[in-house]
Amino acid sequence: MVFKRMLQAMGVGGPSVETVLSNPNCRPGGYLEGQVHVVGGDHAVDIEYVAVGLVTRVEVESGDSEYDTTQEFHRQRLTGSFRLNPGGRHDVPFRFDVPWETPITELYGQHLHGMTMGLRTELEVARSVDKGDLDAVAVHPLPAQERILDALLRLGFRFSKADVERGRIRGVQQSLPFYQEIEFYPAPQYARAFNQLEVTFLPTPHQLQVVLELDKRGGLFTEGQDAFGRFTVDYAGAEQADWAGQLDAWLRQSAQRRGLFF
Repeated sequence: MVFKRMLQAMGVGGPSVETVLSNPNCRPGGYLEGQVHVVGGDHAVDIEYVAVGLVTRVEVESGDSEYDTTQEFHRQRLTGSFRLNPGGRHDVPFRFDVPWETPITELYGQHLHGMTMGLRTELEVARSVDKGDLDAVAVHPLPAQERILDALLRLGFRFSKADVERGRIRGVQQSLPFYQEIEFYPAPQYARAFNQLEVTFLPTPHQLQVVLELDKRGGLFTEGQDAFGRFTVDYAGAEQADWAGQLDAWLRQSAQRRGLFF
């Protein structure tokens, strides 16, 4: 599959850039391949560099308010400086490594509501930087992530939404300044114990870190309660595990320890 987007750099008559992805689909820890085609305009220019960066939307909490911002979290410079003659063309093939902690954007064959992910091409000419539009990228779950999400589906959970939040989670290995939360409505058998399940994946090259949060909203005379759990998954053994059984046992034990009875 070829994905193209054209952007005009440096105003009328300046160079233009076309980014072509060989395939916009990837997984955490994988890569994207493609080419950047830089085409000269009406006059010769000195290009300082061409770079690409992976960008997502991040939710930021500030005091009592929150807002969304677009954040580049991985960047790769593809060239040094070169001169581009009028009407000339400079082709730049690239292989872009996707960080292990990259949030996923696809689930069960559908785009995750609330997620934005794209590859942005950046061009600098005469100390003026043109940050182009985003070429959409689809990040699919790792097999181990897929197994856990499939188990939740079999247990009766329903996907609600996903977002990316700025901050860090205590007790886990984390390299990016944000983390993804995938939110589910509870299956009927858990509905009395909690209102929402939030799942966070923090993959590393060797294992998958999983953080689960149960959210119990408070009632008229009761306070809300949250329950947290963390565990790691070895990629080699993820296929053999009974994830539905393990998740059900953890959810019940964790809820009961905090008085969130079924």
